[in-house]
Amino acid sequence: MNDSPGWASPGPAPSDGRPPENSGAAEPADERDADQAPASKWSKEQPPAGQWSAPGAAPPRSHAQTPPRQGWKGPQQAGGWGTPPGPGGWGGPPPAAKPGVIPLRPLGVGDILDGAVSTMRAHWRTVLGVTVTVAVLMQIAEILVQRYLLPEPVTIDPNADPTEAVRQLGESMQSTLISMGPTTLIGLIGTLFTTALLTIVVSRSVLGRPVNLSDAWREARPRLVPLLGLTLLFPIGALAIMAVGLVPGILIGSAGGAAFAALGGLAAFVVAIWLMVRFFLAPPALMLERQGIVQSLRRSAKLVRGAWWRVFGIMLLTMLLTFVVTMIIGMFFGFIAVLVDGDGFGNLLKGADPNFGWGFLIISGIGSVIAASITYPLTAGVTVLLYIDQRIRREALDLDLARAAGLPGHGTEQPADQTPGS
Repeated sequence: MNDSPGWASPGPAPSDGRPPENSGAAEPADERDADQAPASKWSKEQPPAGQWSAPGAAPPRSHAQTPPRQGWKGPQQAGGWGTPPGPGGWGGPPPAAKPGVIPLRPLGVGDILDGAVSTMRAHWRTVLGVTVTVAVLMQIAEILVQRYLLPEPVTIDPNADPTEAVRQLGESMQSTLISMGPTTLIGLIGTLFTTALLTIVVSRSVLGRPVNLSDAWREARPRLVPLLGLTLLFPIGALAIMAVGLVPGILIGSAGGAAFAALGGLAAFVVAIWLMVRFFLAPPALMLERQGIVQSLRRSAKLVRGAWWRVFGIMLLTMLLTFVVTMIIGMFFGFIAVLVDGDGFGNLLKGADPNFGWGFLIISGIGSVIAASITYPLTAGVTVLLYIDQRIRREALDLDLARAAGLPGHGTEQPADQTPGS
């Protein structure tokens, strides 16, 4: 029994040997005059009449409408008495700390995408400074290469005999591969700089710290050479795997060889995809943990182990989103470019050399810059946040991030230039 003021058990209780006033029918006189009753131990200060209720009855309306006192926290849940109960009738755990763009807990797909978009919003000046600068330089280089360095496309004669048609097809494929070389190299260089700089930006945004372009460049510059080697290693490794799968069947040179080459190419493609997902987290590991190329590949393999399908699904979703955005923007600006340079499009429909003019190249280049300004930060943000998520799940990185962000209850704050994983 609790005798504290203002608290009493439900139902009638004696007070000085008799029930409270107006609590029911009056007692008989002979019972009311009995003075031999022992002295009561009940307090004389009892709740006023009308506030007693039978067991199980609903509380009075005046009490039910009384709001809970602000600032009080009951023992039932961390959120206090006013916190709505969870599915089991009790309050759930308190929300995770969120010093930056993501909560410090294992992330879902929505958290990763939202964190990438929030980084673009929170640091839009730095993000646009990186992506627009790199995209503009890439487009200028590609336009100059396409205009002055690439060979003229091979014209295929539809009336040629089979032998001549095969020769023309081979020359056309060779010309296409030669044309793809400079464009691919330019794209790799652009990816190198955007990956290096945006990785630093995203890692700072996780801690809720500001970052500008000069800070990102100063921190990323020492890691550019190892990142370049890692960036070149991916396409070279993919080509080597595809060559191993295709070359034996091509050397056989018969119908059976063609089937063998097709099977080998399919197997090589599957292996290349598997390795690409396995080493998908190597760039952020190289940048944020300051490791070498081989060590970053091993680090990525360790983090992806047991979560290959999850990483593959998030990577595939990101590629699909970037493809849709690029296609929509490219179609819009391509339509405008065709209106400006209709002669080149007419030649393309006739099968002749399109010979697009400067207007077409400039307008389509503007569309490519806008698309890159959206897709580059999204891809880099998803990659870095997925790396952080895997470390939170496997290594409790959220505790180190909370300490680095200076959150109360997590130890002393680390230096201001500390980034996740460093």
